[in-house]
Amino acid sequence: MNVLFVAVFCAAGAAVAMTDPAAFLPALLRGGEKAAGLCLSLAAVYAVWLGFLRVAEDAGLLSLLSRGLRPLTRRLFGTDDEQALGHIAVNFSANLLGMGGAATPAGVAAMRRLGERGTPYARAMLFAVNCAGFQLLPATVVALRAQAGAQDAYSVFWPVFLAGLCALAANVLLVWLAYGLRARLARRGRAGAEASRPQASRGGGGA
Repeated sequence: MNVLFVAVFCAAGAAVAMTDPAAFLPALLRGGEKAAGLCLSLAAVYAVWLGFLRVAEDAGLLSLLSRGLRPLTRRLFGTDDEQALGHIAVNFSANLLGMGGAATPAGVAAMRRLGERGTPYARAMLFAVNCAGFQLLPATVVALRAQAGAQDAYSVFWPVFLAGLCALAANVLLVWLAYGLRARLARRGRAGAEASRPQASRGGGGA
């Protein structure tokens, strides 16, 4: 991704330098100024929600959320590991608030824990759920629109909500179908191997 960004920047800079060399430096400075302002705006948004998540964690609200979501997450991810479910709860909470960057550490911790427990299905499901981008409050998108001067920064709520919900349903269904097919193929292979063993043993005895 970094290589792609550098390539796009170099291509855009070369195009501006060749078409209008005098505008290259002013455009670069204006872009840096806008980037700095955007970073400050997003830093404020992230500080508020990360502080909220930390208070909720210290108050035990995330533990309550984890226990409340346990029936759903147990069936969805196929695991009973409390530590993994706790990380998943934090990851879900941050994603639902539109704080993808804040959700990343909890998601990585959950992936690591699920990997230690040897649950590839749960890891695949967590990856698919995160890729869906389902959000109840798209805080980052709203902050970006407000920074860009949108008249109604919250008008994207329903499009973001519906698109994320459809993506979540499709991703969960695809993972469930893929691993269900994989399990059926594995059972069929084991059944075929067990059926061939008596024939092999009979053939060996006759020889």
